[in-house]
Amino acid sequence: MSTPAADRIAAAWDRLDRAAASSRLTPILDRFAAEPDRLARLTVEAAGLTLDLAKQSWSLDGLDAVLELVRASGVEAARDGLFGGAIVNRSEGRAVLHSALRAPDGSDLHADGVPVSAEVEAGRHRMRALADGVRDGTIRGATGNAFKAILHIGIGGSDLGPRLVWEALKPLDPSIDLRFVANVDGAEIVQALTGLDPETTLVIAVSKTFTTLETLANAEAARDWLRAGLGEDGARLHFAAVSAAPERAVAFGVNPDRVFAFWDWVGGRFSIWSAVGLSCAVALGYDVFQRFLEGAAAMDRHFAQAPLEANAPVLLAGAHLFNRNGLGRAARAVVPYAQRLRLLPAFLQQLEMESNGKQTGTDGRPVARPTATVVFGDAGTNGQHAFFQLLHQGVDVIPVDLVGFAASDEGPADMHAKLTANLLAQAEALMIGRSEADVRAELTAKGLSPAEIDILAPQRTFPGNRPTSLILGERLSPETLGALLALYEHKTFVEGVIWGINSFDQWGVELGKTLAVRLLDELEGGSRRAHDPSTTALVARLAGAHR
Repeated sequence: MSTPAADRIAAAWDRLDRAAASSRLTPILDRFAAEPDRLARLTVEAAGLTLDLAKQSWSLDGLDAVLELVRASGVEAARDGLFGGAIVNRSEGRAVLHSALRAPDGSDLHADGVPVSAEVEAGRHRMRALADGVRDGTIRGATGNAFKAILHIGIGGSDLGPRLVWEALKPLDPSIDLRFVANVDGAEIVQALTGLDPETTLVIAVSKTFTTLETLANAEAARDWLRAGLGEDGARLHFAAVSAAPERAVAFGVNPDRVFAFWDWVGGRFSIWSAVGLSCAVALGYDVFQRFLEGAAAMDRHFAQAPLEANAPVLLAGAHLFNRNGLGRAARAVVPYAQRLRLLPAFLQQLEMESNGKQTGTDGRPVARPTATVVFGDAGTNGQHAFFQLLHQGVDVIPVDLVGFAASDEGPADMHAKLTANLLAQAEALMIGRSEADVRAELTAKGLSPAEIDILAPQRTFPGNRPTSLILGERLSPETLGALLALYEHKTFVEGVIWGINSFDQWGVELGKTLAVRLLDELEGGSRRAHDPSTTALVARLAGAHR
């Protein structure tokens, strides 16, 4: 049944559709002349980052249409509920308050009315105590040796965030060797343990539920490795755990004083700001980790306070939504022009595709519009020699997020200038393309025959008019990294509100886990269950093969 709110949303979608149809008629480049204030309206400064959306496909009327949709969809009220600790994750009856994890000491935040800030601060103080103790040698292993390595065990949000942060911020010659294990493929933990000494290694197992099959399998393998080198009591001194179910970690055999909790109002893919980041806090030093939190907190303040038309997460969400829903573009590339951020696309795959890859709304009905895009990418300039051909000349138009930094403290200065030149050149080339007339003129000047030109010119033509978003920081610092990840977190939330979905559950992950447990029993000799013919044949072939 129609309601005034539903009517406003429908009218806003209609306006967006009209703006999208109109946008196809005018190339992006031509809009700069037609819209003199385009650059000013589509450039935003937030928490040390500059967001340039002027090379996106929308006109300024399209921008206004998106902002109308944002307002009609109740994004502002939803944002207030998010920061206010309301039950935002309705399917699981939980608040979503990862922003509390990076809020400054002395905050007074509540999750569904329950105070949380004091508990968060106590958790941070415990993290600092372990980090400082390991780094200054006051916390040592069972044989009296200082810890020189950390093995971080987790998967999904318990792995991707810490792995990204370490890659982005690790010193060139780290005093602590931080290694990661996620895959249940035994090859990964064997490789991670090779060269490590149990006497100088601290294992940190991270699992929100402490029931995840992959994490428990790797934790058991690491525990066996420690026991073999240190005995049962010694192994316990070299093992720590991070979980929202601390009692399960204790039951696993972790000393209670080495169990670090986080809370059910922290989603796994939003948890790097909690004790899930403990390995990074130790290996980087807690002061670096604190700066990372402060950068995210700055973006939180911007998102909470900035007007919609100058709000970086809102505008980035709007640009992505205009492409996805207005123009039917189902994929997006993310290309950080920083080798240290090469894992950013993988991090965003989980953040966006697990959060918003849904076909059912919060009302239990099918969604009216397509939701999350397919995210892929790699570090620039590497990606230019892989998938950029598709971006420039492929049949499908694939928008691109480009991330770069004005300066770098690593490597020769001329190398960073070359990197930055490539960043800017790709954004410009994707927009302006190259006309067939220009190509024909060049080939004619080279003396090719008309017949050769007829064949080659179309192949060397670039259609252009391909949109990019550019996110620029001064340097890749802990603060800018924190702000960048928080920018994408809030962008994902805004999209979910507009699509009418719950961005904070992940029921689609569960079915495969359930079936894997059943199939594992069959592969290990248990009774066979009914399957489709293909799976039945594969079980028959593989049962016992791993033994």
